[in-house]
Amino acid sequence: MKFDQSQIAIHIKKKALELGFISCGISRAGYLNEEKSRLEKWLQNGMNGEMNYMSRNQEKRLDPTLLFDGAKSVISVLLNYFPKEGQEDSAAPIISKYAYGKDYHFVLKEKLNALLEYIQNEIADCNGRTFVDSAPVLDKAWAAKAGLGWIGKNTNLISVEHGSFFFIGELIVDLEMEPDEKIVSNHCGNCTRCIDACPTNAIVAPYVVDARRCISYQTIELKGDLDENLKGKFANRVFGCDICQDVCPWNLKSEPHNEPDFEPHPRLLKLSNKDWEEMDKSLFNELFRKSAVKRTKYEGLKRNLQFLKDDSSS
Repeated sequence: MKFDQSQIAIHIKKKALELGFISCGISRAGYLNEEKSRLEKWLQNGMNGEMNYMSRNQEKRLDPTLLFDGAKSVISVLLNYFPKEGQEDSAAPIISKYAYGKDYHFVLKEKLNALLEYIQNEIADCNGRTFVDSAPVLDKAWAAKAGLGWIGKNTNLISVEHGSFFFIGELIVDLEMEPDEKIVSNHCGNCTRCIDACPTNAIVAPYVVDARRCISYQTIELKGDLDENLKGKFANRVFGCDICQDVCPWNLKSEPHNEPDFEPHPRLLKLSNKDWEEMDKSLFNELFRKSAVKRTKYEGLKRNLQFLKDDSSS
């Protein structure tokens, strides 16, 4: 080991900031007791919809030592994606800000791999595994445990310094470290702006989101027909939704990212309503070749566009 035990976390956090992360925190790997009953109740009520993967590997989701052999510490990081500019045509279908640039899975993973490499080369001989939203890890719970923010009433992690327009990633290592003892208290108070603003009433209670009613779930995760009961309630959202974040007072603190990979395709923000309606597969592939929008595929985007069109004509 090249650093004193008390110095390891300091150097890791410094390197994380150098790599472009806006925040980094460390927690001890172990069982997430508090999240167990909340997750079970949410699943029992069927609020995961067609996201069957949420009901699989529940024990692994609650205990990272089952995900990675010898896990001792969870390093949580935040990466800002708040854009400098938005879509120009106010009548055009709206896509979530996180999908403007390159798919975050690749960007975040590359940075986390670089952080792991740094730890292995400069700090200690250890093993680790990176996680970006693609394995059974409760990323918001771990970030909160590491003192990076609190879980808001819209179930997003909110940071006092940065708001909530960021991605969360984890690096689980078999290296013993001093965990961050800081726990950020809940600053939502009596505010219900996110609950009041949700057009589909997906936030069914403070800190509880029924995914089946969420525009993000409907436009991205759902594979079949969109819910006819939600007709006229999509607020022109065609891929994802930022409404509960846009109205959050803590996002007044949001500052534009400086990550080149998150810059949008030059044509994307200029698309008119007509451009979206007439989008063919070749334009879709050009605009979203490396974007998270690829998840819904061309057919899925056209389905969403037709749903919005039916909304406006009904």
